[in-house]
Amino acid sequence: MITRRRSAAALFSVLAALTMLGAPPASADETTAAKEPPKVELVLDVSGSMRATDLGGRSRISVAQQSFNEVVDSLPEETELGIRVLGATYPGDDKTLGCKDTQQIVPVGHPDRTEAKTAIATLRPTGFTPVGLALREAAKDLGTGETTRRIVLITDGEDTCAPPDPCEVARELAAQGTHLVVDTLGLTLDDKVRRQLTCIAAATGGTYTAVQNGDELTHRIKQLVDRAQETYDQTPQQIAGADECATAPVLTPGVYADREQFEEHRFYRVPIRPGQELRASVSVALDRTLSKDYGVLLRALSPEGQELVRGTDAGSGRTDVLSTGLRWSPDGGATPTESPTDTTAAADTTAQDTVCLVVSNSFSAPASVKRDPGMPVELTVDVVASSPAPSGPDLGRGWVLLAVLALAGLLTGLITGWLARWRIAIWRAN
Repeated sequence: MITRRRSAAALFSVLAALTMLGAPPASADETTAAKEPPKVELVLDVSGSMRATDLGGRSRISVAQQSFNEVVDSLPEETELGIRVLGATYPGDDKTLGCKDTQQIVPVGHPDRTEAKTAIATLRPTGFTPVGLALREAAKDLGTGETTRRIVLITDGEDTCAPPDPCEVARELAAQGTHLVVDTLGLTLDDKVRRQLTCIAAATGGTYTAVQNGDELTHRIKQLVDRAQETYDQTPQQIAGADECATAPVLTPGVYADREQFEEHRFYRVPIRPGQELRASVSVALDRTLSKDYGVLLRALSPEGQELVRGTDAGSGRTDVLSTGLRWSPDGGATPTESPTDTTAAADTTAQDTVCLVVSNSFSAPASVKRDPGMPVELTVDVVASSPAPSGPDLGRGWVLLAVLALAGLLTGLITGWLARWRIAIWRAN
């Protein structure tokens, strides 16, 4: 018996050792997917205007080179970085040739820091500013995939080679669903440059920043590179809303991206059960010049078309994006003090198992502004356990509330008058 127990123990020991030393089970390998790394490409303007020495007495190109060196040194290990330049090699006056002048000097990947900084150090301000072409090529450099790629454009001037217009290029890239975000950094406060860079960034959901010294430039580039790590796996899912609820796509909790034409209604469906609460928000990027008095409306409808709740944003003063949101529960947040009529209404809405979300806008624009592609829309949907409104003292409704307020006013007047007479009586007695 003792020998058998020892044999069994030895057998279990051998099996345990083989399990520890062996490869993981095949099923684990099949279910573990490699996570795609964040990808960023820096696009630097090296045109002739970068010779200007207006950044703390230093030239714009030298400030940019120092910032790039610091960014390369602090690059996170998991982030893949590439560098593309424009206007860096052609010194002549032939615009046809100068407007083709863009090269990738560091391929997207995990760069050798010494080689990358050497390539940066050799840059000298030279030619034209083909921003639109550089953006198209940078998008090709980053490739496609399910995660967001970021382009960081650093320039001191507007495109001198259009077509292609860089703002139109940004809209085309966004409309293709390439999960591409373009952030722009301006090295000048020129208003025309600001408008163009703002348009490029807004078209892809990016940001525009004006920088006036080397520290600001370095800090902002590092911030954007770090942001790629934080947001690249939160890429909105590309969807296409319908023009009616019956054919609308069904959405589960998540973040979605779509495009909406002027004065259009886009429908989406969200399943929801009793005891759950729908929370939704929408943001529309204002990526082109619009006429005044515009707004965005988000509504939740029953399948029969009855409006359940709405949220709107109009005249908020924002010039880059309009956002609004809503929340709704089929239980209606009922409290024990509601009347029987209200309770019946809540019970009727509980029967709904689908809510139609409708994104509408009141956009209009001058005839010179292009309508296609539509405005960028980002829709966030969540379904959580419902949170009914907390119960509290009920002062009543209608005539009951009026009577309570009148009685309170009368009592307050009587008490105040009695106290005043008592004080006068005491004063006379003394």
